Order: sequence, then structure tokens, then C-alpha cells
Amino acid sequence: MSLASIELRDLKLQAQIGTYGPGAIIPKQHLLDLTLWIDASLVLISEDAMENVFDYDPLIIEIDRLAEDGHYETQERVMTRIIEACAKYHQIKAMDIGLRKLPVRAGSGSLGVRISVDSMTLNTYRVFGEST
Repeated sequence: MSLASIELRDLKLQAQIGTYGPGAIIPKQHLLDLTLWIDASLVLISEDAMENVFDYDPLIIEIDRLAEDGHYETQERVMTRIIEACAKYHQIKAMDIGLRKLPVRAGSGSLGVRISVDSMTLNTYRVFGEST
């Protein structure tokens, strides 16, 4: 099976992440990078029709909703919730996700977390999600 990817880069999330004390540098942006690995048959199409491709728009809407869903202590929890949302789409075979915040110090730098999620891990979320 051949795979293709859908790549989303530098999506600014409207998220409140972290707890910061007095004098701490509070990040101004949280940026999401997402690569979704899907079956190549959803890219190599013979007819130009939406039903022949993976429609990522509903997923992006869900990611925006999750990001704005309240205060998060960690970037990792936001990422986990996005992975859970992606697992609902059986077209997604694997994924890479990264979330970073900036600035880190004195108006510069970014700090983030990145993970690659294989089909076995996605299937674990799919089985768990179907039983709840």
C-alpha cells in the first residue's frame, strides 16, 4: 500500500496552555504542525470530486474547538486530544504531530513537543473510543 501525506504547518491555536508565575515569559503563540498519512488512493484520483479525497476541514474545525476548550496545563494534553480526534478518521493510517510555543525567552526561541503515531497506536485509540 502506498501512502500520501496531508501536511498542516504553523496553525496558530487559540489555546491557553501552561501556568506561569510572576515575571515568567508567557508564550504569545502556540503553533501546530500536523502530518496525516493516508492511503495514496485518496490523492491519486481519476475524478475531481470531494468524495474521492480525505476532507480535512471537519478535523481542523475539531482541532480549533479542542484548543479553545479551556485551560490546559501541558502541551502534551492538547496533543493527546488532537490524536484522539484524528483516530476517529479511519482514513488516517499514521500521523506526526508537533506543538510548539513561542517566545521562550527574551522575545526569541520556540519550545515544543513532537511525536509520531503509528497505526497500532491509532487503532488503540479507535478501540477505546468505540467502547465509551
